[in-house]
Amino acid sequence: MSERLPGLVVLQAGVQSSMQDLGRFGMAGQGVSQGGSMDLHAHCWANRLLGNNANDATIELAVGMAKIRAESDLQLAITGAEMLAELDGSPVGNWCSFPIKRGQVLSLKAARSGMRAYLAVAGGFLLDKQFGSVSAVARNQLGKVLQEGDVLCARGVGACMSRQVPSRFVPRYDDAIELRVIESYQISQFTPEQLKSFYAASFTLTPDIDRMGARLEGAGVVAPEVGIISEGIALGAIQIPPDGQPIILLNDRQTLGGYPKLGCVARVDLPKLVQARPGAGVKFVPVTLSDACSEWREFCDYFAI
Repeated sequence: MSERLPGLVVLQAGVQSSMQDLGRFGMAGQGVSQGGSMDLHAHCWANRLLGNNANDATIELAVGMAKIRAESDLQLAITGAEMLAELDGSPVGNWCSFPIKRGQVLSLKAARSGMRAYLAVAGGFLLDKQFGSVSAVARNQLGKVLQEGDVLCARGVGACMSRQVPSRFVPRYDDAIELRVIESYQISQFTPEQLKSFYAASFTLTPDIDRMGARLEGAGVVAPEVGIISEGIALGAIQIPPDGQPIILLNDRQTLGGYPKLGCVARVDLPKLVQARPGAGVKFVPVTLSDACSEWREFCDYFAI
């Protein structure tokens, strides 16, 4: 049987830090957003380093500036954005697991590269599920957004050896990204000239990016004059509002929308977007559904999702 340990105490919550697993599915019809870790690559590696299940919750730390104290001896892993983590003032490597002793404090500074880091504990955090998930979605008042004084319980586990993610799986967070697009059934509403302009354009990621979506600005795309009836929105959907500036919908997106959708960003490319900083350049290229699905299946098989 797993032992219940006091786990971690939040001394400083940082910016929009929250508990996230793979997300909440099958509830969109009731207006409940998906939620879940925005960078699944980093989330899944944090759990894999510790031998956890991919759906075990991690702490998603946006921007950084957090402090957490251990209330028992634990094994942690941190991945994603480089936040210059320190354990009682000594540097802790990123994309690796490490032990933390009772009373030690893990501090994370402002992100130096990337935007979101993921912190996992061996054995997983003990949290109550709501509609099948522990993921925090503030707009639905579900899950836990961290606050000072929170105690996060963990399952007791034996000692783990420190492990490092192989370098070939550690991404670079660049100032210019390319996102592959699976074109939607509404693509016929855009003229060939509009599509050519879209793929040729260079967009800029605006500061208006959060867990709901990301706004881009650039030359713009002429939106179809014919509106559409509001319908369900998939993760990564690229909406084209009347001003022609694309909006990419993310994990905490609304469940319905009425803007025409040019397509969806390939699922395996979304970590590049959510780790990009405002001001980053964004370009789009088309990808076939079969190629995008093949890569997604490979990812899911590797992490046993």
